[in-house]
Amino acid sequence: MSSIAIAPRAVTAAASLAASPAVPAFFEVRSIGLAFGGVQAVRDVSFTIEPGEVLAIIGPNGAGKTSVLNLITRVFDPTMGSIHFDGRDITRVARHDVVRHGIARTFQNIELFDGATVLENLLLGRHRAGHGSLLAQMLNLPSVRRAEAQTRARVENVVRLLDLAPLRHRPVGELPYGIRKVVELGRALAAEPRLLLLDEPASGLNPEETRQLAGWIDDIRAELGITVVMVEHDMSLVSSVATRAIVMDQGRVLTIGTPAEVQSDPRVITAYLGT
Repeated sequence: MSSIAIAPRAVTAAASLAASPAVPAFFEVRSIGLAFGGVQAVRDVSFTIEPGEVLAIIGPNGAGKTSVLNLITRVFDPTMGSIHFDGRDITRVARHDVVRHGIARTFQNIELFDGATVLENLLLGRHRAGHGSLLAQMLNLPSVRRAEAQTRARVENVVRLLDLAPLRHRPVGELPYGIRKVVELGRALAAEPRLLLLDEPASGLNPEETRQLAGWIDDIRAELGITVVMVEHDMSLVSSVATRAIVMDQGRVLTIGTPAEVQSDPRVITAYLGT
């Protein structure tokens, strides 16, 4: 009798397990493509990212690396494929809404307001955080003041993390290039993203600045819990901070693996150095 009673429950449990849907990846790109006229900049690119990863996208110039970031942040519309974040399809999300979904980025060319101070540029990164209705802001209601205080506090956390306190009131246009790169990183962090995209963050930095950047990326991942995707040419930075690397060539994914694995792959060596 006991065996007859147990069997249906076992079958039901097995059937339930088989029917349960797979857990979606934290971030997933599915067969995306991008064409400009007859030029195929991105060709059938797919990859996934799990929370807490630092994923590097590497490859020779013109491989399509930045184009992938531009597709994720809706600078361009993909001509094929889809992009999914935290189980939601964001392929056609309005460009200005990407940051509201928890994705922020930096750019190859620094995009800051040179006449504004470091603190003012960082505060711009908080534009996605609402401070109440227009009427509430005009009346300066207590809820508005609390929201503004919270914004200031979170920006000050970024200032402390990136050692920008002595420069908070300096106009960005007066600062060295390396510091301006840090300010742009800080502005992206001020948006409190869950996914941070860095487009050649070490470009133009000296070795000491690059080592400092590596430390900050480790802190961003470990202390803030932010997942990072970076396009980068500096292999010393990739080797020190990336958990995985995607190698692209001519718009396609050539291989995916650890930094050590991809650097020893003959196809990667050929793509970088030629046959």
